[in-house]
Amino acid sequence: MSAASDYLENALLDHVLSNTALTSPTTVYVGLCTSDPSTGSTLENLEAGTLTDEVTTAGTAYTRKAVTFGAASAGSATTTANVTFDAATANWGTITHVFVADGGTAGAGNVLFYGALDTAKTIESGDTFQITTGNLTVTLA
Repeated sequence: MSAASDYLENALLDHVLSNTALTSPTTVYVGLCTSDPSTGSTLENLEAGTLTDEVTTAGTAYTRKAVTFGAASAGSATTTANVTFDAATANWGTITHVFVADGGTAGAGNVLFYGALDTAKTIESGDTFQITTGNLTVTLA
């Protein structure tokens, strides 16, 4: 995953070039999308965390999950633990993209990074979605 949201790009530029304080979030979360969050009507919503293509929370048992990353090296940071989503209680659709946000609730916080999965995964009722240790990498290029 190497796409940063406009929110994060502006915050980093202001921090480095304009001596503006930037506070790191206490926790970052990973969320799931059923289409590219940077296209169509969702682009203007990236910074608000209100992705219209995020898996719905209504009756599905979907929630964003806390995620931890190791120290960055060579411009990349990788997850240090498994991230396991709760079993779906209704179909979530086909997951094509993931994102990292500073808010744990759908519609809250700011999207920081987003990117496509290597392979899309359809989640139906009873299925779980897991990102195993080391299989989510954020890269600044």
